Amino acid sequence: MSDGATQSYIDKWLAVQPQQRVALGFIDPAVRDERVALAAFEQELISSAYGIREPQVAAAKLQWWAEELSGAGASGGRHPLTKALFTSERAKIVTPQLWIAPVLAAMAQLEQGTPSDFAAQVVASRNMHGALAALENAWWFGPEAPSEAAADIATLSHLVFALSRLEFDADRERLPLPMSRLARHGLSRGQLKDDSPARREAIKAQLGDLAAGLSAALGKGQPLSTFRGLEGRTALATARGAARAPEPFAELHKRQARTGPATAFRAWRAARQAGRLG
Repeated sequence: MSDGATQSYIDKWLAVQPQQRVALGFIDPAVRDERVALAAFEQELISSAYGIREPQVAAAKLQWWAEELSGAGASGGRHPLTKALFTSERAKIVTPQLWIAPVLAAMAQLEQGTPSDFAAQVVASRNMHGALAALENAWWFGPEAPSEAAADIATLSHLVFALSRLEFDADRERLPLPMSRLARHGLSRGQLKDDSPARREAIKAQLGDLAAGLSAALGKGQPLSTFRGLEGRTALATARGAARAPEPFAELHKRQARTGPATAFRAWRAARQAGRLG
């Protein structure tokens, strides 16, 4: 499907979202490579924003991406994913602002701390993930396509994933649980690494809010790429299932890695909606 220069980046994307392997079978082969390249590109930006623990190193990486995307329209780019994207005719209908917006948003949030409450957390995360959703919807459906639902899904799906890294990120400046949630359940930063009744209840409450938001976004009927539609449906099922589990954190991890008939059905629904609205 893709050459060796891009395959390693695609593999990284699929490692984070293994359910998307199922979605690949529902993508038109004529446009599959460019759509997969865009998804892998989005994952590269997300990894730069969240996967590098030193803010200065992350900022340097994102600055490189800003320069790369600023000149890619004229030069075709240097990065394998940029080259793959900018050889497509579709790249010409996506404005330079749409390419740069996610990078600028990612740079702006590098020094952000833990949000005060859930609503503030969504707003803070939506700046970057909403920009990624707008870019993706313009690529899939054209520059006039609405992207509000896609932005909600991208944001809330990310927060579901971020919650699964609670123990790993307990020492970082920006926590996956907002401050009000910690206060309500009497949790300190140090207590987030260990299982406790209070941590379980805080996680369940967070998952409940995420599930409600995802359900509302999926119900808007706006255009969603096959990948975004599957991501949202998977995140919704994961949040709902983990919220009901006696050990929500363990269940969150199990469900994120799970694929099967339900995944295939969700991918089919996502592809059907993308085809109907595209």
